[in-house]
Amino acid sequence: MIFYTTIPKSLKPFYKIELENYQAEFTNGNLKSAWNHLERAHIIGQKYPYTHTVVHWKMLRFGIKIKSGREVIGQIPRLIFGGVKSFVGKIPVGNPGGANVPPLKPFPIERELQEIFIKAGIALD
Repeated sequence: MIFYTTIPKSLKPFYKIELENYQAEFTNGNLKSAWNHLERAHIIGQKYPYTHTVVHWKMLRFGIKIKSGREVIGQIPRLIFGGVKSFVGKIPVGNPGGANVPPLKPFPIERELQEIFIKAGIALD
C-alpha cells in the first residue's frame, strides 16, 4: 500500500494557481467559474491529504456563502474522510469533489488537466 503525504513540488504550482483563480473569480462574483476552479484544484490535489482537505474546506465555505444546504451537508463527510482516503491511496481519480456527484465515483479527467499531470511527471492512477 502506498501512503501519500504531501503534494509533489512539480504539481503544487498548478494546484495553487487553481486556488488563486478560485479566489479571484469568487471575489468578482463569478460563482460558476469560481466553483470550476475549486473542482480543478480538487482533481489536482485529491491524492494528497492536506491539499485534498483544504479544497473540501473551501467547498464547505463556498456552500455556506452561497447558502446551499446540499453542498454544506455533502461536504462534511468529504471533509472528514477525504484526507484519510488520500493518505491510503483510495481516491476516485478525477472526481470533482462537489456534493452534486457521488463521493466515491471516478470521473474522466479533462485533457487540459491530464496535460498538467504530464508536465508535473505525475501518473494518473
